[in-house]
Amino acid sequence: MVEDALVEAFRQAGAGVRFDWGAVGAATLPDPAGALVVIDVLSFTTAVSVATGRGIAVAPFPLGAPGAVDLAERLGAALAVPRRERSPAHPWTLSPRALLDAPSTDRLVLPSPNGSAIAAAVATGQALDGSGAHPDGPAVVAGCLRNVAATARWLVARGYGTDERPAWLIAAGERWPEGSLRPALEDQLGAGALADALERSGCALSPEARAAAQTFTGTRDLLAAITRCASGRELLAMGFPEEPEIAAALDADDHASVMDGEMFVRM
Repeated sequence: MVEDALVEAFRQAGAGVRFDWGAVGAATLPDPAGALVVIDVLSFTTAVSVATGRGIAVAPFPLGAPGAVDLAERLGAALAVPRRERSPAHPWTLSPRALLDAPSTDRLVLPSPNGSAIAAAVATGQALDGSGAHPDGPAVVAGCLRNVAATARWLVARGYGTDERPAWLIAAGERWPEGSLRPALEDQLGAGALADALERSGCALSPEARAAAQTFTGTRDLLAAITRCASGRELLAMGFPEEPEIAAALDADDHASVMDGEMFVRM
């Protein structure tokens, strides 16, 4: 079929590290033998890295979809609330600042409209096998600026980043008010940082991944870019000025965050 031929053309074959955008790219492109790295710098995957660094396992869930309370009850997990609903009784939110300060919990359901929704859709309850792979589909990893080096090490150590086992870097992006994808600079920078690290580890980049890497390496002031980009300005207007600084802390976390079953855990 013509549609199948077009999708095949979009797969960036011949490269070990590939880059695309959003939920449709995540659902359509990755190879089951590869790894899918979801990148949502402001704020889901940054929040996951902060939480897993504290020993909290994180279950993704699409914001606004029914069933979050039921999932939290089934997993024996706390349920994160919207940022502005944070309280002593509900201290966990999508805010990385809140997750740095909140009491520890073993498990957390963390809804968001972009990165969390993508991860929840792609990871169908798959458990890791002994090699670090998901036997029923791609490994699912939460990538951000805070865990670039650790994520690159995890991928390369398990043989990802080759044409046979590609690492797909999926920038989650944001949404326009009517629901369509709004490409977000912070996610391109996060993907580019990881693409650059993987290339320095010997992986071959697709042209799309190389362009993302060049965006990262060409950014002189990462904190300024994250703070002044559209999403950073949005957080400032919402009253969360600290979040860009937390998100821009390159390699602050020395661990990867990988889906095992239904939850991201520290690896």
